[in-house]
Amino acid sequence: MTRILLVEDDYKVAGALTSALRKYRLSVPHVSAGDSVPDQLDGADLVLLDLSLPDVDGLDLCRRIRAESNTPIIILTGRAGTNDRVRGLRAGADDYVVKPVDVAELLARIHAVLRRYRPTEARPRVIRATDVNIDLMRQIVTVANTRITLTRKEFQLLALIAEEDGEVCSRDRLVQQIWGRPWPGAYSTLNVHIATLRSKIGRPEIVQTIRGVGYRLGRP
Repeated sequence: MTRILLVEDDYKVAGALTSALRKYRLSVPHVSAGDSVPDQLDGADLVLLDLSLPDVDGLDLCRRIRAESNTPIIILTGRAGTNDRVRGLRAGADDYVVKPVDVAELLARIHAVLRRYRPTEARPRVIRATDVNIDLMRQIVTVANTRITLTRKEFQLLALIAEEDGEVCSRDRLVQQIWGRPWPGAYSTLNVHIATLRSKIGRPEIVQTIRGVGYRLGRP
């Protein structure tokens, strides 16, 4: 399970974020002070870092994390100025997100940063979910050893969702990757393609809907 270390001194904000992110199969340990971060950093896949901490300057902590570790960092703060963004990125952050943030957007940014750190060679050639095999190289999908016919867009949708390895692939990313740009009615078009894909696979549980966010590969 992906482990997101949340560094946030506001317990109300931390509670809401932790609850929301755990719904998407993310482990979210929380610390409220910067001096606790070094002990929690080992094993973290990504750090969500608030800049307004009670004991240390958030930018100094960002620099310290970057000096000691390659762990990705997303700054999550109320500081919205351009200079603040520049300083945060120069301090070593991989992304800079201003509060309040929509959970779907934050989730998409987390996955985008993690993808940059995920070695290409680690990606499997064939992804399996029960008796569904998705051959990414040959663009072939079989169900119970029987090949099914998908359109190019249907296969692309399935591949993008499958490559997230059980994590959520956002609707925005799917629309951007498949059609190139969003437009009014894009989500409706996406929903139709997903419904057709599920019908052809005959295993509706394989492509799971995460309401308001996107889809993920189910492995019942």
